[in-house]
Amino acid sequence: MTHTTFKTQIYFSHLVFLLALACCGLISGCDKGDANKDSDRELSLKEGDARATGSACRQAGRALEDCYKMNPDSERASVFAGWRDMNDYMRENKMEDVKPMLDNKAPASSAAADAKDKSAGKK
Repeated sequence: MTHTTFKTQIYFSHLVFLLALACCGLISGCDKGDANKDSDRELSLKEGDARATGSACRQAGRALEDCYKMNPDSERASVFAGWRDMNDYMRENKMEDVKPMLDNKAPASSAAADAKDKSAGKK
């Protein structure tokens, strides 16, 4: 074996070692992002829900303040963003408010009981 071939083999063995070390470092770093993955997903879902809530409030013609009072657990900034987006969309498309069909003050069970009483009275 010649002297230059031996140097080349040492060079390549060092290169392979360094590449393997770099790959191990990259692979071991992948777990660090997963630790916050669930909490980031949860925050994203909460923000999306709050935006949808604000959007639905605006479409139903509710004031922003009423929407805040009806949904105290929702993040206010996201509720406002959803409300504003729907407001802009409705203005651009000249849409009217969609009035809710159910009375929000009465619980659903009493609304069902009222319907049952009305149907019983028709006989």
